[in-house]
Amino acid sequence: MRAIALRAHGGIDQLKLETWDVPVAEMGQALIEVKACGLNYMDVFVMRGMPDMPTKMPRIPGGDIAGIVRAVGEGVDKAWVGKPVVLFPRFPTGGVLGENGNGGLCEYIAADHRQLIEIPAGVSFDDAAALPIAYGTSHRMLFTRGNIKAGEKVLILGASGGVGVSCLQFAKMAGCEVFACTSSEAKGAKLKALGADHIINYVEQPEFSRAVWTASGKKGVDVAVNFTGGDTWIQTQRCMATGGRILTCGSTAGHMSMIDVRFLWHRETEIIGSRAYVPEDIVACLEHVASGRLKPAVETRLPLEQAARGVALLEDRQIFGKVIVVP
Repeated sequence: MRAIALRAHGGIDQLKLETWDVPVAEMGQALIEVKACGLNYMDVFVMRGMPDMPTKMPRIPGGDIAGIVRAVGEGVDKAWVGKPVVLFPRFPTGGVLGENGNGGLCEYIAADHRQLIEIPAGVSFDDAAALPIAYGTSHRMLFTRGNIKAGEKVLILGASGGVGVSCLQFAKMAGCEVFACTSSEAKGAKLKALGADHIINYVEQPEFSRAVWTASGKKGVDVAVNFTGGDTWIQTQRCMATGGRILTCGSTAGHMSMIDVRFLWHRETEIIGSRAYVPEDIVACLEHVASGRLKPAVETRLPLEQAARGVALLEDRQIFGKVIVVP
């Protein structure tokens, strides 16, 4: 089979098209013919290498995988054969597809049967492959952990990436007023088209908290989504209404952040962490798509041999929403 593989950390030149043996479905596994693979910023981290996350080489990246079960190993119900599925990205033993084990930038993958989630009727492979990591993460953060409600004002930092766009879509689906922070007028226009009520360009307005405070009628927002980290936390605190909630699921701009403790007690702000997703979040996302309540924002669709271009778009922050690679 064809596969995009890494044999060393580095730039996109390390992502090379190779020929691999088709894997075999061993005991407890299913063999999936990959129909679509969604890319995430995690694929950039895997490519570049992270000091605290060693990657065993060679490695096939890609954590969001949708396809058809073609065979099953011993101990797996044969009724799975022929069914369309999306894979839960986390291995039952720990770790993530494409990082701690081979991912979906290939034509076939053998996966633990406990990772199989059936795709309901009416959901395409492209849409299914857009959901697990970004939309699953957002669903858990906003609904399970954040408990967002209709009528609330929601601020989203980094709104034009995969997680940011999905947060916007879920917040609008819930009936919230959305303040979206992004880096360009073009991305702002796309966010507006998806339903964002207020666009804040943090390149033109580095002190984005002032723009948010003004746009909120000088009352602040009820919920802020900040998975950026770095130096954005104090400004985020300044955006909050009394009794507001700051939600976080990551720190793409740096793990160490300064906070102003005065805002915690003066505005009675809660900081709520959210650790990725569980299978129920992905099932809920699939149901939202099947019902027509949600349409994943897929901007770019590439053939397998152009997967490196997709990773480059993510690394250069040139993408809006999701990149889907099709073998």
